[in-house]
Amino acid sequence: MYKRMLVPLDGSEVAEVVLPYARKLAGRLGIEVILLHISSQGLKDFHPMTQAYIEHVANIIKTGAISPITVRGDLVIGYPSDEILRYAEEKKVDLIVVASHGRSGRKRSEMGSVAERVLRSAKTPVLLVPASEPNAVPFDQWPTRELIVPLDGSELAETVLPHVEELAGKGGLSYAKVVLVRACEPPAMPTYYSPELSAMPLHWGQYAQQETARCKQVSTEYLGNIENRLKAKGIEVRSEVLVGKASDEVVNYVNKNPHSLIVMATHGRSGLSRLVYGSVALNILVGVSNPILVIKPTGK
Repeated sequence: MYKRMLVPLDGSEVAEVVLPYARKLAGRLGIEVILLHISSQGLKDFHPMTQAYIEHVANIIKTGAISPITVRGDLVIGYPSDEILRYAEEKKVDLIVVASHGRSGRKRSEMGSVAERVLRSAKTPVLLVPASEPNAVPFDQWPTRELIVPLDGSELAETVLPHVEELAGKGGLSYAKVVLVRACEPPAMPTYYSPELSAMPLHWGQYAQQETARCKQVSTEYLGNIENRLKAKGIEVRSEVLVGKASDEVVNYVNKNPHSLIVMATHGRSGLSRLVYGSVALNILVGVSNPILVIKPTGK
């Protein structure tokens, strides 16, 4: 599934937070790594220094890898997000690994805005690595690893499952455990004058409890079926049914599990889609130290 990984860099240490991820994924899955540095027309005199920097980073990735890794670099001229998207499509890249923040000292940093544009427009899966926690344990030194997979019952959300199998299956990330997560949102209380209120056979509190219990049962059965599919492929997996607003509950769960990577689709039913697009997504990237692998379903 993954054959070629693109790692955009801007020369900053913050952007280099992605390197442990690139090393681990490339070493475990046999992925070729392409380091891409985008320069402007007016910086041609610095290109030899940039080439030396790219070679230096390539050596960092190769050092300590579990198996030999093919790493090469490229230098292009243009606007960062445009060149990343163009390069990924032309070179048939399977995965883009990018820091969600870039040059230090800037609230909306260059690499941060670039990551957002790449996320919105890329057809390729994008692994966003938050750089807001500089003292966090590097990915390749995590004592345990969990892949948290938010699902909402839709086929679109389930398009992440082949990627989960690749990452957690035989030959994938070592010690990776999969956690399937689905949230049950309590029904919204109707307004006082709503016709629904007079037709309600139960007290609203009883009705809400009944609907939540029904959702939990359906969700448990739904996640259980997916569990069985993954277990049949030798993947260690468990499920969690949460109660509350989907985006809030997923974030709260992730915050309690620091050594985890979120794997999710860019579209889903209400609540989950907002994790990727809009202000909620930006708040997540700033507020948590967990990486997010974003999958865009084909043709969506």
